[in-house]
Amino acid sequence: MGVDKTTGHCYCTVREISCRIWKLINEGNRTVIPSYCGGRKEEERNIMDIIQVITQELNVERWQVEAAVKLIDEGNTIPFISRYRKEMTGALNDEQLRKLSERLVYLRNLEDKKQQVISSIEDQGKMTEELKAQIQAAQTLVVVEDLYRPYRPKRRTRAIIAKEKGLEPLANLIRLQMTDRPLEEEAQAFLSEEKEVSTPAEAIAGAKDIIAEAVSDEADYRMHIRNVTAKKGKILSAAKDPQAASVYESYYEYEEPISKIAGHRVLALNRGEKEKFLTVKIEAPEEEILRYLKKKVILRDNPFTSPVLEAVVEDAYKRLIAPAIEREIRNELTEKAEDASILVFGKNLKQLLMQPPIMGQVVLGWDPAFRTGCKLAVVDATGKVLDTTVVYPTAPTNEKKIRAAKDKVEEWIDQYGITLISIGNGTASRESEQVVVDMLKEISQKKVQYVITNEAGASVYSASKLATEEFPNFDVGQRSAASIARRVQDPLAELVKIDPKSIGVGQYQHDMDQKKLGEALGGVVEDCVNKVGVDLNTASAPLLEYISGISKAIAKNIVAYREEHGSFSNRRELLKVSKLGPKAFEQCAGFTRITGGENPLDATSVHPESYEAATKLLEKLGYTAQDIAKGSLDGISRQIKNKKAMAEELGIGEITLEDIVKELEKPARDPREEMPKPILRTDVLEMEDLKEGMILKGTVRNVIDFGAFVDIGVHQDGLVHISKMTKRYIKHPLEAVSVGDIVEVKVISVDLKKKRIGLSMILDD
Repeated sequence: MGVDKTTGHCYCTVREISCRIWKLINEGNRTVIPSYCGGRKEEERNIMDIIQVITQELNVERWQVEAAVKLIDEGNTIPFISRYRKEMTGALNDEQLRKLSERLVYLRNLEDKKQQVISSIEDQGKMTEELKAQIQAAQTLVVVEDLYRPYRPKRRTRAIIAKEKGLEPLANLIRLQMTDRPLEEEAQAFLSEEKEVSTPAEAIAGAKDIIAEAVSDEADYRMHIRNVTAKKGKILSAAKDPQAASVYESYYEYEEPISKIAGHRVLALNRGEKEKFLTVKIEAPEEEILRYLKKKVILRDNPFTSPVLEAVVEDAYKRLIAPAIEREIRNELTEKAEDASILVFGKNLKQLLMQPPIMGQVVLGWDPAFRTGCKLAVVDATGKVLDTTVVYPTAPTNEKKIRAAKDKVEEWIDQYGITLISIGNGTASRESEQVVVDMLKEISQKKVQYVITNEAGASVYSASKLATEEFPNFDVGQRSAASIARRVQDPLAELVKIDPKSIGVGQYQHDMDQKKLGEALGGVVEDCVNKVGVDLNTASAPLLEYISGISKAIAKNIVAYREEHGSFSNRRELLKVSKLGPKAFEQCAGFTRITGGENPLDATSVHPESYEAATKLLEKLGYTAQDIAKGSLDGISRQIKNKKAMAEELGIGEITLEDIVKELEKPARDPREEMPKPILRTDVLEMEDLKEGMILKGTVRNVIDFGAFVDIGVHQDGLVHISKMTKRYIKHPLEAVSVGDIVEVKVISVDLKKKRIGLSMILDD
């Protein structure tokens, strides 16, 4: 609708008149007012209250969300806000803050999209106050797209071609359903050789195309059909070749309600379809949907228009609406499945990264292989590589080669004081393990143990630019062996060198939106690194770059500064590092550690901004900063009788006081100490040794939607199905176990042919 600047009167385009007629029909009006235009009161803009939406979703207070948004907008990182701005946010944790940040980005993008759509429709001169209000009230991008559909620039559709032939008035006449003449007679007026409309049938067909597109563009219809399909529809799959063997055989004849399908099955169907084993489709309640559309479109029992409109409705649904709705629903299912899978991946990764380090041991890293030989690397307690070699104890081999391998390892045990052997769990791991066990039996007096280490991503790391820089004189096998050794000494420090997506603790990670996955997993690594903290004088650049406020360039500059000027003596020295300004210092300082530096507080997670308060607190309690290093502050919390009064006296918040006290009592406490320790072994089981009913201890290697894989020491991980985890009902295996957990399991089935082991955590079945 436009306004004549001379007269001040409203005017409408032909398209607007058509749309308004259609709308009046939809609203059930039996009489169409010829002059629809008129003045309207301007409705108040209904801009989404993003803060309120997030408040409701997180189930927290509005002021908490407002504070968090302000802090994020000021450039503060999630770990920093979570750890050092608890007072301001009401102690929102890192998980809540990341969800808040994600929703903030989505909702702001949604608002931007709304403005783009509004601007586009206004530029076309087709905006109404009602439509504007609908767009502004939309809660999702899908709804915005639905509302924008009639106004979106289109390729030349059948409807557009029909309009070009001048058939829109005929379409409007059919829509009105008020004609008392056969449509063939009405169509005579629209015949034109010039516009290539030769017969009444051609004219009516073109009008039907126009109406069909109008029906398909109606936002309310699409929303209703989408909801009905999602609630009552089914997802079906069938085999392209029923005789073909594949891992997708359980989906060769498969159906499940859309509302009930689990995320991992959605991803499995997607992969099966992508690999051309399956055809997948949505089966909607078609009859119900067609009844709904006919009720909406056919408002009069007119013998001339009703049959035509029935055909139009069917065409609109089958040709235009159904395929689009199917795509949308499948995309939505995939997105939800990916989000759930990323969440599981993230939790698994967190558990893996937070595995407790095995400190103070000289470790032999063993990268197993067959033909090319097993690569070995000795690493001292600080992670320094002392020696490397290649041995050939696995096939093709002979007794002489096996003996040579054992002799070499025994020689190193004596030479370097090796106390632990870390064997990668890849190809030839089983055979390597057997060689190691046989050797350890021969030298049992030396008290050497071994551990099977998840080597996922080791090959990616060993071939990376970073590994080349770290070990320029090593080949990929030597680098991999060194990495496998270091993984048990400090899993976090070693695993940060590998792209999180390459660490095998998820499902279908290669099928997902890689950008979304990368961001989510990067956030997990960031949270873990900041929770543990890093030693400024030993941390590598890859580890440093995950610290709050430190970019890749600054991380390299920190290492370069350290190499040039020697060890850092205090945190303030960071400000001398190139490109590390006051804001970056504020963000990173609390997460760095300096052991044996000028200020004992630098070895703790107390932030420099709280040093004055911490020092005053110590003075009030009769201590000095030197007592921190001595570890003589355990139990000082009991000396503070009134925390509120003490916090006010120190000029800090009560939560900050509690954090300071906690840190002073146990300075530089490693949160990984609370995690279950890896199982160290001295003997090995064969899969053939397993018997139903055996009870064993194992380590959870991976958690997926339908269960968990547990390493019980037979090279082949066993599966604990979700139904065998606990007697109580659980929605997801993560409610019962996490990666790295040490669990007791009972063997319930062994399939040697398929190499499958069934386990149960319910031992008294």
